[in-house]
Amino acid sequence: MAPPMSANEFLAALRREGATVVEVDGWRHHNRAGHGPWGPVNGVMIHHTASSGTDSTVRLCWNGYDRLPGPLCHGVIAKDGRIHLVGCGRANHAGAGDGDVLQAVIAEKRLPPVRWADTDGNVHFYGFECVNLGDGEDPWPDEQLLAAEQVAAAICRYHGWTERSVIGHLEWRPGKTDPVGFSMEQLRERVRERLK
Repeated sequence: MAPPMSANEFLAALRREGATVVEVDGWRHHNRAGHGPWGPVNGVMIHHTASSGTDSTVRLCWNGYDRLPGPLCHGVIAKDGRIHLVGCGRANHAGAGDGDVLQAVIAEKRLPPVRWADTDGNVHFYGFECVNLGDGEDPWPDEQLLAAEQVAAAICRYHGWTERSVIGHLEWRPGKTDPVGFSMEQLRERVRERLK
């Protein structure tokens, strides 16, 4: 468990890892403060957006929609590997998930099968939405996968976590499938190698 990074710490950690960052105006203070706590933080969650187009996806993740206000993540990872920062603080990305999974993340152990939605994940996870249709056919360019690796490793390195603190939405909440198109074990292995 750890206190969340400040905006400056977050930006610096991403840049130290070599990530290409785009700061969306106002991201440092854009969050869901007042709608639940932010922290202690325990991990990084990766999603796909089920959308296409960087600009429209960044707007969606900034604004949210009728039933779910933005920000919908902390950063949007575009196909070209640029990370568009849209929030700092509590964000509406994880939703309720399995408390047993959270305990495994905290202990940095292998994840159990996801069964319940009994724990607020927005408290505990940094979230990144990757621009992808999530249909199993939309490609994942190397630049985008590298950026996902970089953001996950940057946060893990800052907090002193291992790759076991990186999970996919499908590993957190019953019924979720994202990300589709690569395995979280593959991403965790890339993060593990980067953290050596």
